[in-house]
Amino acid sequence: MKRFITLAVLIFINFILQSTLFGFHDMNHITPNLLLILTMSFGLMRGRKEGMLVGFFCGFLVDAIFSPVLGPFMFLYMILGYMNGVFHKNYVVEDVMLPLVVIILDELLFNTAIYIVSFLLRNHLNYGDYFMDIILPETVYTTLLTVVIYKVNVFINRKLKEEA
Repeated sequence: MKRFITLAVLIFINFILQSTLFGFHDMNHITPNLLLILTMSFGLMRGRKEGMLVGFFCGFLVDAIFSPVLGPFMFLYMILGYMNGVFHKNYVVEDVMLPLVVIILDELLFNTAIYIVSFLLRNHLNYGDYFMDIILPETVYTTLLTVVIYKVNVFINRKLKEEA
């Protein structure tokens, strides 16, 4: 029960930070995806089920507040959480490279999916511009923050394991 409450608080705090603090200080409408970092972290540390669960609730918050329909971000975060959980067997707490590689791949997949749904289906075929202006800077920004936020998530996960 304590783990569920802690995850709910983490999801809520990351959502608030992503949509307010980092939203106000964005660079060229680019904000780090803290919810994706959280989904990736718990997918790697806890496995597919928990990665999918965290992804579900992260996506639900984004859909409920920012999306006109309920489901697209929820589905996207769930899929990424599940895919991150596949790497759980290769996960070593001291390894920093695996989370960085995974978050880069997650950002590329996440933003490419958004491009396909938001632009490509509306016949906007300038993926190169979108990649250079949005995807690449957001990936770099999120990856840099992953170095710090991932360590905090590992610490929280370690405390939750000790108390269980």
